[in-house]
Amino acid sequence: MMGIEKVKKFLSAYNLADKVMEFDVSSATVELAAKALDVEPARIAKTLSFKLDDKCVLIVCAGDVRVDNKKYKSFFSKKAKMLTLEEVFSYTGYNIGGVCPFGVNKDNVTVYTDISLKRFNTVFPACGTSNSAIELSCDKLFLVSGSSGWVDVCS
Repeated sequence: MMGIEKVKKFLSAYNLADKVMEFDVSSATVELAAKALDVEPARIAKTLSFKLDDKCVLIVCAGDVRVDNKKYKSFFSKKAKMLTLEEVFSYTGYNIGGVCPFGVNKDNVTVYTDISLKRFNTVFPACGTSNSAIELSCDKLFLVSGSSGWVDVCS
């Protein structure tokens, strides 16, 4: 199943499948997604993927922040180590540019939501492809992503 179909199927349980937007242009980066949606880049909810022992941690954060290594290490007790391209797909089922927290393998993947998103009423995460997104409130994103908690690991 292609990324977008997988996400729509997952989101249908929340009556959100019809809210998924697909673009004629790439939304693979924060800048491209912001342009496609005509919103400020900070409102793009990017999903960053990290290796933690033999598992994956996804951190959904605002488009204008970076993971702060000190904060990450303080929270996870390990140094931040991004997944390789191959690992991203094998853990999440999505390719770089379309990685999202929806419908991932919960056995090996834990999702966290960074507080950098909380300054916005709504944000725009990807939906499994490099030309898709959905507009969600932060609370809805937290719920639908199955987030394990709000974290403060970015600056």
